[in-house]
Amino acid sequence: MGSQWTKDSVYRKAMKAGYRARAAYKLLEIQQRNGIIRPGDNVVDLGAAPGSWLQVLRDLTDGRVIGVDLNPIAPMEGVTTIVGDFTDPLVQERIREEAGGVVNVVVSDASPKLSGQKSYDQARAIGLGEDALAFACTILKPGGNLVIKSFQGELFGELIAEVRKHFYAVRGYRTKASRKGSAETYIIAKNFKGTCDGAEGPL
Repeated sequence: MGSQWTKDSVYRKAMKAGYRARAAYKLLEIQQRNGIIRPGDNVVDLGAAPGSWLQVLRDLTDGRVIGVDLNPIAPMEGVTTIVGDFTDPLVQERIREEAGGVVNVVVSDASPKLSGQKSYDQARAIGLGEDALAFACTILKPGGNLVIKSFQGELFGELIAEVRKHFYAVRGYRTKASRKGSAETYIIAKNFKGTCDGAEGPL
């Protein structure tokens, strides 16, 4: 870890608390402010590695917690992890099986590897958000909730407008744990309408 990480107070707090990454505090704040996860919810975490959101989710619900990532996730008691692409129909089918056919909440802290080119990085982040929305629309039960990480920019409005087609309550939310200067913003979507018409990720 470089000095910029070791000097980060949120990072140090996360390590002291036993979380795998500082991002744990983002989900804790989102939950506190928005009440996304309810006791007993089955939750799917997209882009879950290294697993800090899974740690938080395990404490928030007695339901099934499933983490999906292209990279392996170190085992965690009470959590099912799947290595694969969540846009793959075979991976989606396994998620449904692990969840017992019912998914109440989908969360995604997935982010593309940043190139430093803001417009390119934002477009790729929006694409990931579109994929997460399409996934949620095919797997969430009516009334379910969704959290997607995105980045502010010219395409952000289009993504949040698309999310509003499928959820009754939608807002953008920036956490205090996000790094200063970051364009990172979460889309908080509650009460899924139960339809996935038109929710398609990029080809």
